[in-house]
Amino acid sequence: MSEWKELALNAAERKAAVVLERLSAFRAEGKRIFVSSSFQTQSLPLLHIVSRHGAGIPVVFLDTGYLFPETLTFRDAVAEQLGLEVINVRPSVPKSQQRTADGRLLFAADTDKCCALNKVEPLAPYLRAYDIWMSGVRADQSAVRSGFAKEQEGPHGIVRYHPMLDWTAREIYAYREAHDLPEHPLQQQGYLSIGCMPCTRPISAMADDRDGRWSGQSKTECGLHTDLGTDEED
Repeated sequence: MSEWKELALNAAERKAAVVLERLSAFRAEGKRIFVSSSFQTQSLPLLHIVSRHGAGIPVVFLDTGYLFPETLTFRDAVAEQLGLEVINVRPSVPKSQQRTADGRLLFAADTDKCCALNKVEPLAPYLRAYDIWMSGVRADQSAVRSGFAKEQEGPHGIVRYHPMLDWTAREIYAYREAHDLPEHPLQQQGYLSIGCMPCTRPISAMADDRDGRWSGQSKTECGLHTDLGTDEED
């Protein structure tokens, strides 16, 4: 193993141990925990840590109806590999009815409303039912996320826990390699942040991860996280 990989793996394992300790503390306090995941490559260390912790932490997956088929296949494979309890959450409004007043498709005409219908609103019941919401956001993904704290209050009084916030790309790579965690099939095609098909494009490896989302707009967040950072979206 190269020196940088060894250093990165050691750092990642130390951070993973801290997460496991925090999860045990939450459970000892009787906290109800869930994790949301889009099942991207960079999501897998957190999902692996959750699987190491044991049963009792469901993984909420927002199936918007617009996701790449590769993402759905990848989700199923990872869930089986890690023994995850995945809850597939879908919007209540059918795609055929997701239109503006003048009949235009929301994903093309009003992306904020589209994200609210397909992501923010479907997740809301879980925010009310649980005490701790874990997600794999990282500070180096975007300017918005760099303003997040490791733990902070979220909607409906839930505590947001961001255990991956300070993980680096090298640490994620080294951890994945050490634990035989796969790569999303679209990543080698330049998709560094993978969301819904209409709003995701491949980007240069030198760009921020979130630059491939909502191309041509200033928008880089779907609305699940935009009330947390110091550089919040309007």
